[in-house]
Amino acid sequence: MGESKKDKIFEKFGIVATKLGNQIHLRTLRDAFATFMPFMMLAGFVTLINYVILEPTGFMGKIISPDTLTTIQEIGVSIGNGTLNIATVLVVAAVSYHMCISRNYINQIAAVLVALSTFVVLTPMKMMFLPESATKSIEVTGIIPLSHTGASGMFVGIFVGLFATELFIKLSRVKKLQINLSGNIPPAVTKSFNVLIPIMLTVTSFAIVSFTVNQLFNQDVNTLITTVITGPLSRVTTGLPGFLLITSVANLFFGFGIHQAVISGSLLDPFLLQNMQENMTAYANKEEIPHIINMAFKDTFAVMGGSGNTIALLIAIFIFSRRQDYKDFAKLSVAPAAFNISEPIIFGLPIVFNLSLIIPFILAPIFSLTVAYYATSFGLINHVVVQIPWTTPPVISGFLATAGDWRAAVLQVIIIAASVFIYLPFLRIDEKVTSTMK
Repeated sequence: MGESKKDKIFEKFGIVATKLGNQIHLRTLRDAFATFMPFMMLAGFVTLINYVILEPTGFMGKIISPDTLTTIQEIGVSIGNGTLNIATVLVVAAVSYHMCISRNYINQIAAVLVALSTFVVLTPMKMMFLPESATKSIEVTGIIPLSHTGASGMFVGIFVGLFATELFIKLSRVKKLQINLSGNIPPAVTKSFNVLIPIMLTVTSFAIVSFTVNQLFNQDVNTLITTVITGPLSRVTTGLPGFLLITSVANLFFGFGIHQAVISGSLLDPFLLQNMQENMTAYANKEEIPHIINMAFKDTFAVMGGSGNTIALLIAIFIFSRRQDYKDFAKLSVAPAAFNISEPIIFGLPIVFNLSLIIPFILAPIFSLTVAYYATSFGLINHVVVQIPWTTPPVISGFLATAGDWRAAVLQVIIIAASVFIYLPFLRIDEKVTSTMK
């Protein structure tokens, strides 16, 4: 009877998890950020090379002229301009495109262009500037501030990518709004006229929204969204309690077969990426690093061997398991785990729908993230300032993500060793349960 109840709980939770995983907007955001991530990784590599290896005051300055190094750094600066400084623009395009895929809309290029146009409509083309030796700032018009195109405006980009694209798709499917041309007309011209009115209505609608917000609140849409939505959400999601809660829920869903990216990719990634960009920018400018929790922090300390820090489970199996079949399976999982791919052991051992192992699968990252957070807060390791690929092997990832701090690599080793003993008692329970079942 108890087993039957447990099966029913698993089944109901699986249904809920599946529905959430298939929610169109969450799925769109997950896929969009997966598309965008290579640009952040490129920016991370450039940050590492420019401000660690090519740093004029560093070790290379004793080999190559500091002036030469400064000149070479301009290559990295230009790459930063094309990645970090237009992060929100890239997100707008990615979200709009994947929204089209989710809605089975075939004219994706039109939707992406509408989203980009709408983003500019909502963005104030002015900023305050304090000239050198001046005492009063002046307003400069006709420019788009980097604060709106960089990661700090990412939530606005998500808003535009989702809602402008949704509105455009709905309008473009209204037959009465389509202009059908007859005769020997090139297909590209026909497509453009079919969406002419929907484009006009979408862009104009958001322009009216922008104007209304400005008149009512005396501020632009970007500032309003940042003040009312982004700021409070960021404090919740990237504060330690909220971060641990969302990460734990994501891993819980993974325990029921729904990839954790469905939750973390939608609720966390926009804020983690924003923090990551601000950290990289501050590090490049030799300023105080503003954030402990960011994208690479999560990848470095909560995905060692894959989701759930499952490299610790593999080690526990190799050293303490009494079952040869577990050890044989662990051997097959080692190579993927070295690059933080945990699906073989999650679905093969399995961890999925296995309550004995789901519990440590959730607890191990909570432990590791908490330890890493306070180690950073107390200055025992450097802040994470480099966006590295999530597939970077453990220990190496800690060294690279902190721009060459060996203490972070040592901390990873300590955390993995401690996590082995988090998994161990639950592994023992799992072995007893499965042995009884056989």
